[in-house]
Amino acid sequence: MQKIPKFTRPTFGEALNAWKAALSQRGLPADLIWIFDENLCYEADPAARGKLKLGFQTRFAPPPPDAEHIAYDYFAGFEAPVIFYRIGSCGGKSVCLLLCDGWFQSKGETEGFHRRDDWLISFRPGGAEPVEEITDPQRWKQRIVRDRPLQDLDFCMSLRAVHEMLAHGRVLSAYEHYALRLFNAWHRLLARTD
Repeated sequence: MQKIPKFTRPTFGEALNAWKAALSQRGLPADLIWIFDENLCYEADPAARGKLKLGFQTRFAPPPPDAEHIAYDYFAGFEAPVIFYRIGSCGGKSVCLLLCDGWFQSKGETEGFHRRDDWLISFRPGGAEPVEEITDPQRWKQRIVRDRPLQDLDFCMSLRAVHEMLAHGRVLSAYEHYALRLFNAWHRLLARTD
């Protein structure tokens, strides 16, 4: 395991300005669309057998306002790299996610990551390729959810976690998720008997 260098996290505003500057320097749009795990849409790629094509949606699971700020503040509490990650362009904007995990500690320029070790942040602007926004509910329902190889985007924040932060001030534990499911099932059972 690599030793984590000393770092000082910037505010979200400072990191965001550095991210937008990195995009602009590469001629990529600095207007951003933020997405989360539930917004990713993997489909079989008709152009390459056995490969997946990545799209996104914000119609069926829209992120709440300032969700990216909530994700950054949560990720900033970990001693692991926070990644500003761009998957492509859509409608003249950059489609971006925030990622966080020790998985990224060894990733550098050869993998497309511009590191800021003093912040323990990396920027991965990607290329100029477009990414499709999925608006068809049938395509969304038929997306590939399981049996995908592990990849960078698997370390993004979920909207579920963002909503838990908004509702409870923290991400709930597995036990609390179980207790809520049990409580909701019990509540529905009682409602049927009334």
